[in-house]
Amino acid sequence: MDDDSRQARWERRTEIPLALASMLYLAAYAVRVLAHGLPTAWRHTSLAVLFAAWAMFIVDYAVRWRLSGQGHRFVRTHWLDTLVMILPLLRPLRVVRLYEAVQRRRGQPRLALHARVITYAGMSAALLGFACALAVYRQEHAAPHATIRTFGDAVWWACATLATVGYGDVAPVTPLGRTFAVALMACGLALLGAVTGSFSSWLLQVFSREGEDEGRPPRS
Repeated sequence: MDDDSRQARWERRTEIPLALASMLYLAAYAVRVLAHGLPTAWRHTSLAVLFAAWAMFIVDYAVRWRLSGQGHRFVRTHWLDTLVMILPLLRPLRVVRLYEAVQRRRGQPRLALHARVITYAGMSAALLGFACALAVYRQEHAAPHATIRTFGDAVWWACATLATVGYGDVAPVTPLGRTFAVALMACGLALLGAVTGSFSSWLLQVFSREGEDEGRPPRS
C-alpha cells in the first residue's frame, strides 16, 4: 500500500520539478566552470539559475522537515538529504529517480529489481563523476604543481577513481580537491559493490532456475 501521508504526497508532487531543477543546477555550474570567455550577462544568468535551484532545494528540505513532524530528529535520520542541501552539487543524483517517476505516473511497469540497481548505479556514477570532475577542475587547473590542467584530465581522473583503478598519472593537489577525491573513492566503492552484487545475484537466480528446469521430468 502506498504511503498517503502529507510528506509522501509532497515528495510525489515535487519529484519531477526538483529533478529538472537539479539538471539546471548542474548545467549552470558547468557553464560557470568551463565557459571561461562567457559574456558577463550570461555568467550572471547562470549564477541566478544556480541560486534559484538551490533555493528550491532548501524550500523542499524545509517543507519535508515540517511535514515529517520529527523536529530535530529529521536532521539525524535524513543526514544524506542534509548533506546534499549543504552541497547542492550532489543534488543532480536525484535525476536518477526521474525515469521511474515518469513511468509510475504513466502507469507503465517498472524495471526488474536487478535492472533498476544496475541502471541507477550506472546513472549515479556518470552524474557523480561529471559533477566531481567539474568541482576538481575548478579547484585544480590553476593551482601550483597541479597535474589536472584541463577538463579532460579531470574527467580521466574521475573515471579512474570511480573504477577504483587509480592510475596516479593525474591527482588533485589542493586540500579541497583531495576532499572531493576521498568522497568519490567512497562512492565508487559503494556503486561498484551495488552493481557487482546485483549482477551476481541475478546470475545465481538464472542458474538456479536452469537447474530446477533440468531437474524436472519431461512432459509426456
